[in-house]
Amino acid sequence: MAYQIKKAAVLGSGVMGSGIAAHLANIGIPVLLLDIVPKELTDEEKAKGLTLEDSQVRNKIANSALQKLLKQKPAPLTTKSNLSLIEAGNLEDDLEKLKDVDWIVEVIVENLEIKKELYEKVDAVRKPGTIISSNTSGISIEAMKEGRSEDFQKHFLGTHFFNPPRYLKLLEVIPASTTAPEVVDFMVRFGENTLGKGVVIAKDTPNFIANRIGTYGLLVTLREMEKRGFSIGEVDSVTGTLIGRPKSATFRTLDVVGLDTFMHVAKNVYDQTEGEEQKVFELPAFMKKMIENGWLGAKTKQGFYVKKDREILELDPKTFEYSKAKRMKTPSIEMAKQQKGLANRVKTLVYAKDRTGEILWNIMAPTLRYSAELHGEIADDIVAIDNAMKWGFGWQQGPFEIWDAIGVSKSVEKMKEEGAEVPAFVQRLLDQNYKSFYKEEDGELYFFDGEGYKPVPVNEKVIDLKRYKKKHGVIKKNTGASLIDLGDGIALLEFHSQSNAIGLDILQMINFAIDEVEKNYKGLVIGNQGKNFCVGANLGLILMEAQDDNIFELDFVVRTFQNAMMKIKYSTKPVVAAPFGMTLGGGAEVCLPAAHIQSTTETYMGLVEPGVGLIPGGGGNVGLYTKHLKGLPNGVKVDYQNIANKVFETIAMAKVSTSADEARDNNFLGFADGISVNADHQLYDAKQVALSLYENGYQAPKREKIPVTGDSGYATLLLGAEAMFLSGYISEHDLKIAKKLAFVLAGGKVPFGTLVDEQYLLDLEREAFLSLVAEPKSQQRMQHMLIKGKPLRN
Repeated sequence: MAYQIKKAAVLGSGVMGSGIAAHLANIGIPVLLLDIVPKELTDEEKAKGLTLEDSQVRNKIANSALQKLLKQKPAPLTTKSNLSLIEAGNLEDDLEKLKDVDWIVEVIVENLEIKKELYEKVDAVRKPGTIISSNTSGISIEAMKEGRSEDFQKHFLGTHFFNPPRYLKLLEVIPASTTAPEVVDFMVRFGENTLGKGVVIAKDTPNFIANRIGTYGLLVTLREMEKRGFSIGEVDSVTGTLIGRPKSATFRTLDVVGLDTFMHVAKNVYDQTEGEEQKVFELPAFMKKMIENGWLGAKTKQGFYVKKDREILELDPKTFEYSKAKRMKTPSIEMAKQQKGLANRVKTLVYAKDRTGEILWNIMAPTLRYSAELHGEIADDIVAIDNAMKWGFGWQQGPFEIWDAIGVSKSVEKMKEEGAEVPAFVQRLLDQNYKSFYKEEDGELYFFDGEGYKPVPVNEKVIDLKRYKKKHGVIKKNTGASLIDLGDGIALLEFHSQSNAIGLDILQMINFAIDEVEKNYKGLVIGNQGKNFCVGANLGLILMEAQDDNIFELDFVVRTFQNAMMKIKYSTKPVVAAPFGMTLGGGAEVCLPAAHIQSTTETYMGLVEPGVGLIPGGGGNVGLYTKHLKGLPNGVKVDYQNIANKVFETIAMAKVSTSADEARDNNFLGFADGISVNADHQLYDAKQVALSLYENGYQAPKREKIPVTGDSGYATLLLGAEAMFLSGYISEHDLKIAKKLAFVLAGGKVPFGTLVDEQYLLDLEREAFLSLVAEPKSQQRMQHMLIKGKPLRN
């Protein structure tokens, strides 16, 4: 049977249920969101004369969840209009509607009997072949399917999303013994390709993979802190980004999750294990007392940390008093910061003979052993375990990757010296004289499966640039960028400068890449796999030249930038930009002239130059204005002033989209541009688009004159800015920047509707940019951004 999910239903509209519904709506799948019928009326409802039979009362819980989606932060919806894809209802009146859906996701209370009661009702109305899954975080999938029809059992499995579903990559798929293999295969493919998730197949064991190991690691950390007399702040200062874990480290993470939620997760394993393992999953006494006190973390504004008078205070678990948060200061931390790469940093820290080494070794060693003991029990291979921890808990390295980083032999030797029992799986690796759990050969990655090495399974749509370059080499590279042959006649231009900031080295490579592609390739993709696509032009270089009053050099740089962007726009072969993450200033300017933009869902795009006292200088003003014009249907009377107003507001306010959908709302993306829901598939998707454009006879755009609003448009644009200045919303310097921007967008002193050359507008833009660069207040803004990382309003 060929499965397809055109419509879904989510049963349960709590934070997770509504979040999953939002994620489905974000990717264009209509969703039915159902919850229970309220048992009593509120005073407000009584005053309105409503009864328990009124639909607005009966659907109240799901409707209320929809309204919360619009206010939640971080936003579950990529754009507010996606809310229209979610229909609210209730579990009594609307169960019949389940016959029209292809996938039913249950996200109700974590109680086996209540879930089974609901499944009985669902089984009676669903059509055969409908997939049903539970988002349980640890109740047995096997136990849940008992008593259901054969078709239900064949199509039933666990799909455990992580919160928040839009942002966290992990999806654990947990088959029952009766789940049809083709259903599991479909859900894995659907999870990766449509939902955009990193999917791991987990076994039906308590808390599955990530929560089992993650909870264990957190509880070991709590115990070690208590046992060795470390403070909460000290532990957090060494268990976060320093060792490749999230910034929230240990205790901030627990505060965010909520101590009550964490207690339920830990209790789930505690109730289903025994002996030494069970002991670890019992909460420490001080944490139980915190829960009794109602100190649950962020939701109660008090937990391991509390904020008082703008100061962060940490809890002392012995006295239950708060004091200023401390940080760990040891020689090994300073040494680790000098190391190149995370693996070397972690190795330096865990073997250090100081307090940092003591705490890190004593929390990492048991967690590594525990992960190895569970191999085969919670998942079939180490790849699933490592990926679950990376995608679900935000670790940069999974347990077995950490083990490789610190050296398997060296760490096992130390464990044995301490009298620890080494798992049989690890001993098998060493007995065969293997040195690591993973190895790389000819650009391919292999993992140890208990007997020997097997290739790490990879979706064909995943291109790992580091490994790809090792295998295939590069065509040409400099300090800022590399040109790579992606195969099938498509080349890739990869930025790799610091923060992927654009300097002359990248501009030089753009020019070379276009020339090379026009001669020898079918198309070019501009993309990379850094933390962000590009945070803009090299601000440090611009400031240095400005402070030296080197306007001739800056004029050359800006011309070079503009010319490179025009080279992208008018290339005879299609250029596809692949932005993701922060795509700011110059990063957005690289995308605007491309034949196609293939972004990811989480693309934060904006022309933010006013924040550093400038306006875009690489063609961004003209690029965004013409993108608006290009997006209009033929034959429609165009309101040029309205377009100029919108572009002016977007740039002057330095608006940054909070998703690719919002970038489309702001016209950085057109309706023909694409969005890769799975960021790992973006380069593959961009390559396919470039090939398709070429094979469909791509023609470079014609150089056309651009209609502008001229003098009258300039006056209109300034009206709003002047009003904001007079109301005290913007400073005098903001107004100066707004005037320059308005002059460029209006096309200078020409009559309304004049058709002007693109180069004329670029010249206006360059002159405005250079005049602002020379302003002392703009230089102050640039300096502030470089030092503090945030805008200065002067």
